[in-house]
Amino acid sequence: MTTAPAQAHAEPFFLESAPGRRFCLFHPPLGPCRGAVLYIHPFAEEMNRSRRMAALQARALADLGYGVLQLDLHGCGDSSGDFADARWAHWLADIEAGAAWLDRRLGARPLTLWGLRLGALLAAEYARGTRRPLAALVLWQPVLNGASFLTQFLRLRVAGAMLDDAGTHTSTGVLRQALAAGDSVEVAGYELAPALATALDTLDPLETMTPPCPVHWFEATGPDAAGLPPGAARAAAGWQGRGVVLHAHPVACPPFWTTPEITVCQAWLDATSAALRETSDGA
Repeated sequence: MTTAPAQAHAEPFFLESAPGRRFCLFHPPLGPCRGAVLYIHPFAEEMNRSRRMAALQARALADLGYGVLQLDLHGCGDSSGDFADARWAHWLADIEAGAAWLDRRLGARPLTLWGLRLGALLAAEYARGTRRPLAALVLWQPVLNGASFLTQFLRLRVAGAMLDDAGTHTSTGVLRQALAAGDSVEVAGYELAPALATALDTLDPLETMTPPCPVHWFEATGPDAAGLPPGAARAAAGWQGRGVVLHAHPVACPPFWTTPEITVCQAWLDATSAALRETSDGA
């Protein structure tokens, strides 16, 4: 009888990253270390709905020999601060703090940034500004445009107001005016600060952030889709035209970051593991 290799337990800890501390979960590599991976989670409720998939992927990558760090950004999860305190600049600093911790723990290993949704856009912005060598970017269903994403988020408040028994009504324009005036706006239980809204509104589109490393781009598609959807395809083509080594991975998968129930897509997990294995084997 063959016994499966033992998996090291994940290690929870708090990492100092001003302001306050960040809750982290480190998955040690099984066997010789292939490299370091830093996970950057999505925005607001998408973070909670995708926790299961992120945890399963982190464990799978650790089994392949990667040291994987999951980090709750400032104002999110179990880290310091409330969501109202979250700032884009702090999130970029959190990535640097996480990368530096991985250096201390694993040594100078190739670093892969793995981001989901807005976390993918955050990873891409960090990548274009850092001097740290990166092995790859792994982008799970990346947000293409911060301003459009903000509008979609504010629509949750509009939809909630329409269903309110009090009959209150609003619009994304009204909510943007409130944010511009310096007022925070509550959306689906999350208090959005004007400073974070402004940062999202003024972000460069993803397609303009030319990554300095190979990219694995994963998009959820229907069972009969032949490639990336049009918006993602345009952005990917723009990167490839500027010499980015980009691997597109359309996967038939439900949008697990939005489904109300916990959703697991094994094909998505397997495709990500295979992409990183091929990247490290080819290095």
